[in-house]
Parts: sequence; C-alpha cells; structure tokens
Amino acid sequence: TCISPWNFPLAIFTGQIAAALAAGNAVLAKPADQTPLIAMRAVDMMHAAGIPNTTLQLLPGGPDVGAALTSDARISGVAFTGSTGTAKKIQAVMALNCAPGTPFIAETGGLNAMIVDSTALPEHAVRDILMSAFRSTGQRCSALRCLYVQDDIADNLLEMLQGGMRELSMGDPWELSTDLGPVIDVAAQNIISNHIDTARSEGRVLFETKAPNGTFIAPTLIEVDGI
Repeated sequence: TCISPWNFPLAIFTGQIAAALAAGNAVLAKPADQTPLIAMRAVDMMHAAGIPNTTLQLLPGGPDVGAALTSDARISGVAFTGSTGTAKKIQAVMALNCAPGTPFIAETGGLNAMIVDSTALPEHAVRDILMSAFRSTGQRCSALRCLYVQDDIADNLLEMLQGGMRELSMGDPWELSTDLGPVIDVAAQNIISNHIDTARSEGRVLFETKAPNGTFIAPTLIEVDGI
C-alpha cells in the first residue's frame, strides 16, 4: 500500500509506486484526497506504459480508505508520507492486523532550523530564508521552521528579512510574477491562522504582511522560545 501526500502529488506518488514495483510488489496506491486527479492521470500513464492493471491499482478516497488498506492482513507493506499523527495511527492498526515484521516506511513532517552567525553574508541568508520558509507557502516537510540568529547581527538581519517579506507577491501560481500561492484548502488556512492568532495574542508576532482574498496566508515572522 502506498499512501502519498498532496504537497508533491506527482513526485512522491510516483516515487513510492516505482520503488515498490521495482522490489517486486503489486501496489494499491491511495493519493491524498485533495489531489486525486493528478494521481489518476499518473496511473493511466503507467498502465499505458505497460504496467498491468492487476499490478497497480488506484484507490482514491479519504481517511476511511487509508484505514481500510492499512488494517488489512493481506497487506505486505506500507509506504506513507504525511503527518506524524497519521503515521502513528497506521503503525498501531498494522500492529494489530498485519503479520509480524510487516514493513512500514513513514516519512513525516520536519521541524527544520537554520542557524545564521556573524560569518554569513546577510543578503545570502535572507535570500535562502525567504526561499525555504515561504516558497510553496511553507507546505513541505523541508521548509524552514525555526531561524536562529547570532545576537550581534540579529537586528540588521531581521530588518532585511522584513524588507524581503514585503516584496513577496501573493496570487495565482500560474502567473510568473507570483511568489506565493494559496495554501491547499480552507482547513489548512484555519489551522495556520489560528496558530498566528495565538502568537499575536501573546505578543510574539514580530512582523506580518497582508494576504489577498482567498485561502492565502500572509508571510509572518513569529518569535518562539525554542524548537
């Protein structure tokens, strides 16, 4: 069983399937319920390329489909990319239902840090911070989450960073002038907005820009006590 996320709906989806097929497995592929059409097109192309229908089957749907697949004793392995919470649920149901030693490959979220000291070129640091923290609207496990800056360069670096944040353009991802598109859906927007609202109420929002109408999240700089 291969269960893939929505943030890289073609690359991770096909990577999981290709690895499982290369190892001699038949595959039941469940894409994220937000991105089933990309997965359907990918599977159509794989079938057209010669992978038998009986070897690769697409099973789109929500958490109920994933739960049915990962709790079935006939499954001989699971590859999953997604949240840590969901990975723990899969681990638990596999332990109850699958054969002992059934492989479970889980790639879950990252909490990634960048450390900037006084030897860094601030222009390069700000460029990389903007790219890693805000491109893809932060919706990838490799995105920068926590920034650590040496005290004696912090004021200047944060001023430059805020200037860079002001220049980020939010809008339609099809437009070349767009730096940041929307987040994946309203549910994600609400989770992130609530996180920012909590930080704002605690006086920890250092800087934020304004977002257009739609499921957008404005670039926001929040002070934290630790990772």
